[in-house]
Amino acid sequence: MFNTPSEPDVNFFAEFLDDYFAECDEHLLAVRQGLLTLEIQEPQADRALLDDLFRRFHSIKGLSGMVGVREAEQLAHQMESHLRALRKEEVHLTHAALDALTDGARLLEQVIIVRRTGGPPPAIADMITKLAAALAQDLPQPARPARSASADAALADESLPSIPLALAPETSSQLTAALAAGQKAWRCVFIPTPARAEQGVNVNGVRAYLQGQGDLLHAAPRVHGQGGIAFEFLVVSAADKNAFTDQVPDGLICTPYEPPERRAEPPIAAIPDTAPPPPALAAGVAPAESLPAPTLTPSNIVRVDLGRLDDLMRMAGKLVIGRARLEDRLEKLEAAVPAADWRAVQEVNLAMAHQLRDLREGIMRVRMVPIGELFARMQLAVYDLARASGKQVRLELHGQDTEIDKFVIERMMDPLLHLVRNAVSHGLEDAAARVDAGKPAVGVVALRASTAGDAVVIEVADDGCGVDVEKVATRGRALGLLAEEASLDPASLLELLCALGFSTRDEADLTSGRGVGMTVVKNTVQELGGSLTLDTKPGRGTRFTIQLPLTLAIADALIVSVGAQRFAVPLLAVREVIEVQLDAVRTLDGQAHNEVLLHRGGALPILRLARFFGLPAPTDHAPVALVVGAGLTAIGIVVDRVLEQREIVIRSLADPFVQSPGLAGATELGDGRVVLILDVGALTKAKRRM
Repeated sequence: MFNTPSEPDVNFFAEFLDDYFAECDEHLLAVRQGLLTLEIQEPQADRALLDDLFRRFHSIKGLSGMVGVREAEQLAHQMESHLRALRKEEVHLTHAALDALTDGARLLEQVIIVRRTGGPPPAIADMITKLAAALAQDLPQPARPARSASADAALADESLPSIPLALAPETSSQLTAALAAGQKAWRCVFIPTPARAEQGVNVNGVRAYLQGQGDLLHAAPRVHGQGGIAFEFLVVSAADKNAFTDQVPDGLICTPYEPPERRAEPPIAAIPDTAPPPPALAAGVAPAESLPAPTLTPSNIVRVDLGRLDDLMRMAGKLVIGRARLEDRLEKLEAAVPAADWRAVQEVNLAMAHQLRDLREGIMRVRMVPIGELFARMQLAVYDLARASGKQVRLELHGQDTEIDKFVIERMMDPLLHLVRNAVSHGLEDAAARVDAGKPAVGVVALRASTAGDAVVIEVADDGCGVDVEKVATRGRALGLLAEEASLDPASLLELLCALGFSTRDEADLTSGRGVGMTVVKNTVQELGGSLTLDTKPGRGTRFTIQLPLTLAIADALIVSVGAQRFAVPLLAVREVIEVQLDAVRTLDGQAHNEVLLHRGGALPILRLARFFGLPAPTDHAPVALVVGAGLTAIGIVVDRVLEQREIVIRSLADPFVQSPGLAGATELGDGRVVLILDVGALTKAKRRM
């Protein structure tokens, strides 16, 4: 057993694990893209791509071995073996092999994620068997002369690596109990050959023989270095060392086996509860046939935990509030300070304002990452969906260099996956239906990203059949979500699609039908202060458009007044500010809350903020309206005055006792007063319901 490390060692190990997860994430991202490229190149694979994939898996294997993630080490080793055979042109790239590599990479990612979250590791034995079998089917098996016992022993030694067996947790428990009861463990390797098969010596006979010698705990195929397949077994028995020397089937080699925790190795204090690294690695020697793992991160790049960047942003926010207070005090002192001195103070104040904005933008640039990181994760999802549905799909990516806050990217992972899933499952037709409709057999799902001011716009579009509005309306009425006489405009259609529990399918499958996906999309976008719109045309396709702020911490805002109350409105949400002429206001159906403003030749619904929040509002001057939204979703939010534009630090209202519809958070101005931030999306939705 290993010694329990001291507290500093535990902290060091935890920090090392963070680097391990970050490195593996980069490698796995490249692996996903590489495997998708391999699918296009099948059966002729580009050598440079195979080399890169080989290095990626080799790096993951080495990193996993250093931190003791044995399941990841075993999986990466098995996939590395297949890629080595592809690189040496010993085998050809087949669809079955590609599927095995793709499934193995997915399980490898799950193993690493579970290690990070602290859950039980998934079983990998079946996947290792699948990978080995896929390789064994493609490897040439020429008839070779029967090997001598010494040759078999040498080959068996090659097939017994220094890393421990990949045992399931229950098997490990059985092994521990058997050893505690005084039994011995034997690791056996059987090497089949055509000659032995002709003599009736095969793996089934070997298995039966071993079961007669003791308890067979583990059996798995393994590819050995000479391009053949070997079978590895673990047997526990009370017999002595001579038990496996008499009447042993030809080609079976058995040696005593001790699990890692029983080996007489010096303890490694910095890595608790893990097996020591292989001797070659411990000695600083690269294993045979391995390639040196390239350093993906340049020496001038430093990984920084997102929490530390959040701390920096909070500090910048405090500086913004502090400078606003300073400016407020300076305005009060202007009359008491000589003009020359006042100009000098103002110059310093303006210089500080510019420097503070540069600081804020610098911190934001550090937090920004290309949205291509998010798009790349959708490639494997589309591949899986196409394979499961039998549809032909091509994914097009545009604007991958568009940068967005890392926090926003993490939050948008699931919503974007739901939209892509819907595009493939609901939007695209199968190949036959597309051809009948005069379309190409291959459907297209497009992901686009661009910036518009302080916002990023993400589009998920398909060229499928479009949303069947009548079908959606019928389903909505059946579920009681839509009135019998109600019609569906684009905004109402989107609202219905995003209703919790709504689905046009009667039964759920692996991709859709549960009625929660679009709800997740809508809620997440709103929580991030963004907007979601829908555009669909029958027979031509559907496009979802998401508009999100680049950052959620500090933003430019308009400070408006309603009576004695002040509010902040994110500048990103405001399209224009117009003066409200009272003779241009019309009341519909005699209801005071149902008002529209004649604007630009149309009728703009308006929401009086004073009436919505129950505040007194003066009537001695013409109010103004903030036009938000676009098209049929546009409304005018009526306030008394627009006071100023300034930077605000956004503080969310986490306490449910202070949360209120129409409010997204709060901020502090220079005079120390707290100002509430309006939730434009919630106000727009409330107006549509009136």
